[in-house]
Amino acid sequence: MKQNRNRGYRVAPFTLNRRMVAASSSVCKEQNTIHIITEVDVSKPRQLIREQAERTGEQLSLTAYITACLSRAVSQHHQCNAMRRGNKVLYLEDVTVSVLVERDFNSEKTPEPVGIASAQTKSVSEIHQEIRAAASSLKKHLGALSGMGWMRFIPSFLLRFCIRMASRSVAIVKRYGVVSVTSIGMFGTGAMWPVPLSGATVTLGVGSIVLRPVVVGGEADGRIEEREHLCLTIALNHDLIDGAPGARFATTLAEILSSGDLLRLDSALP
Repeated sequence: MKQNRNRGYRVAPFTLNRRMVAASSSVCKEQNTIHIITEVDVSKPRQLIREQAERTGEQLSLTAYITACLSRAVSQHHQCNAMRRGNKVLYLEDVTVSVLVERDFNSEKTPEPVGIASAQTKSVSEIHQEIRAAASSLKKHLGALSGMGWMRFIPSFLLRFCIRMASRSVAIVKRYGVVSVTSIGMFGTGAMWPVPLSGATVTLGVGSIVLRPVVVGGEADGRIEEREHLCLTIALNHDLIDGAPGARFATTLAEILSSGDLLRLDSALP
């Protein structure tokens, strides 16, 4: 980084990693996207994760649990696992969820997508292990995890064109999927709903966890409890998904997330 004390600023290179992210963002802005902003009570699954950590010593990530729940919800709504190619719509049989993992490239932290293939068939623990392995990978260049490292050899002025063409390739879509998760706001303080910029058919933006007063029990014995609520934003490709089907999908996702059933199956908790 060059310093120019006389002019009062420093000059740093706009790295290849940042150019690739900028090109991808430019392509994502071309999609017609609608958003659903909601909250889900995750007190039960969070408690199950804590209990399993105490019992086994393994702390499952909330991102892995969310990914498992998202894949199950998508498998119940076929229009959420589709891609458009001209005047045709392709429906994918397996649900591949692209999870953004933050990696360090020469002291520069950059998000890289990792495709969790057939996520609807995998346990929370299996997804957790895949995400953790990707985050700790020693591969040094952007795209190495997914076999897209060749993108770094493309001139900057061609990056957007190549990314646009890649998004229409069935082979690449099967590798990355049309469903993605970004935990951009998970570590924020206070209520935070991220509004993700995405070219996927379904993108789940995971926000912060906040405490909400909730009435528990019936009218006679009801009481107020503080419950943990997860802030979520669901971005949907409006070319493929209308508002009503999107709302039904969001309801399915909320039910699966709040139940904690996948954690019970994963850990054999009673």
